[in-house]
Amino acid sequence: MVGTNVEQARFNMIEQQVRPGEVLDPRVLSVLAEVPREAFVPEAFRGLAFADIRVPLGEGECMMSPIMEGRMLQALDVQPDEQVLEIGTGSGFVTACLARLGKEVVSVEIHESLATRARQALEARGVSNASVQTGDVFTDGLPQGDYDVIAVTGSLPVEDDRFRRLLKPGGRLFVIVGEDPIMEALLITRSGDSQWIRESLFDTEIPALIHAPQPQRFSF
Repeated sequence: MVGTNVEQARFNMIEQQVRPGEVLDPRVLSVLAEVPREAFVPEAFRGLAFADIRVPLGEGECMMSPIMEGRMLQALDVQPDEQVLEIGTGSGFVTACLARLGKEVVSVEIHESLATRARQALEARGVSNASVQTGDVFTDGLPQGDYDVIAVTGSLPVEDDRFRRLLKPGGRLFVIVGEDPIMEALLITRSGDSQWIRESLFDTEIPALIHAPQPQRFSF
């Protein structure tokens, strides 16, 4: 895809996938139009950059579909002065979108190969307010700090309180919880020192984060 074809495909992605999915926030639509998704897709799959699929990334991982990316960004409502934590860098595309919307992004990726590729793509696009760390948040621990926004791009079989405890008051966490075929996208907002508001957004299905805690299994 080159030139006019790329821009037409990007326009179609937004108008035929993202908008019909009730993603109407003008800032989110603008970011999806401005950040070149094709620059973050592996070369072998570049022709699928704007398709309504989860594009393979290698290492058994994949990108979120465009509509899922749009829904997540809209729910998080990232503001220009906010600090963002992303769990699961993947291609780096969502990282770049979060960096365009917020002040600074810390992203954590378990696979060194994906982290390296994402760093290169971000640097090539001049994204200077996002850093990509390599690590496993379940065995190495979460990056310490207080965040306005936390985006978890893989699912969790069960909710994990450690993520929401990193939120500042008023901070928002997007996370998908459950097991195939029933998963629920949640927006969790910190309303006090030990208080959170839990909002169910929609049902969906995406792969789980590696080493995510599993629900207790009962045997009889």
